Amino acid sequence: MSAKTDGLHVRGLCATFETPRGPARAVDGVDLDIAPGEVFGLVGESGSGKSVTLRALMRLVHPPGRVEGNVAWQGRDLMAMKPEELRRMRGGEIAMIFQEPMTALNPVLPVRVQIEENLRAHTDMNRRERRARALELLDIVGIPAAARRLDEYPHQFSGGMRQRVMIAIALASSPKLLLADEPTTALDVTIQDQILKLLLDLRDEFSMSVVFVTHDLGVVASLCDRMAVMYAGRIVETGTVSEVFATPHHPYTRGLLGSVPHGGAERTMLASIEGTPPGLASLPAGCAFHPRCEFATDECRRERPALEPFAPGRSVACFHHERVARAEELA
Repeated sequence: MSAKTDGLHVRGLCATFETPRGPARAVDGVDLDIAPGEVFGLVGESGSGKSVTLRALMRLVHPPGRVEGNVAWQGRDLMAMKPEELRRMRGGEIAMIFQEPMTALNPVLPVRVQIEENLRAHTDMNRRERRARALELLDIVGIPAAARRLDEYPHQFSGGMRQRVMIAIALASSPKLLLADEPTTALDVTIQDQILKLLLDLRDEFSMSVVFVTHDLGVVASLCDRMAVMYAGRIVETGTVSEVFATPHHPYTRGLLGSVPHGGAERTMLASIEGTPPGLASLPAGCAFHPRCEFATDECRRERPALEPFAPGRSVACFHHERVARAEELA
């Protein structure tokens, strides 16, 4: 692994779980590079390994799960850190927004206590300073009447406001890397738009990098600089958002984009990906996507394609990616 000292650099990340049907590899050889100040999208269907990837990065996968690989943050090896050093890193330099705030927030503690818990662990602030910072954070994330709401409980907030509280907790110690696990899921489109604009503003204000996990390609288009597409625990395509949306080179990416409505006067049928994702404990031989792929050949059924670069800044794991791109251009 290279000795880069800026940003996040991941090589060969794997997360394996023991199941009655045998080992299930939820994350399989993931490589990522996240530059300082970059917003990176990680997309795919439910069960593709996106959320487990974030937890594996933070070493939040516990037995019967097992994590392997190399994760370097600003030149330091997260996988080799001692528990106390890792605790200082989590919530301090690297923060995470979990997918469902109602289960991530403690229902019996006021939100002020939950924000101050982060500050107590990662700063030298006294009690008065922590309360002032908690109030400032609620203002930053756009919660009205913040002084009054500091001592309210999670159930007294709406879904969008709870998500803002989660963001406030994550930002308490001014992290340099934010891992956001579908933070806009189940929110109405108005609140979702507010949250996305908030994240971009905070990215600029705090100069932080963001890894944004989602299955919503519209969110990726409006928020992210680069993206990676995951399927069955592996990254199958990477590139800038504009390049991948314009010319997908993996049939799975093409299928995802084809299932999204496009603007225009002419009404057209949406495409769909036939079949369902495979079970992680019983992946098919060769390319995991071949049972659902219209471009599959015998080579795809025998061998698993590696993720390889085909243009500056772009990679794909497909033997027939040029055919896929041509088909997209002709569609």
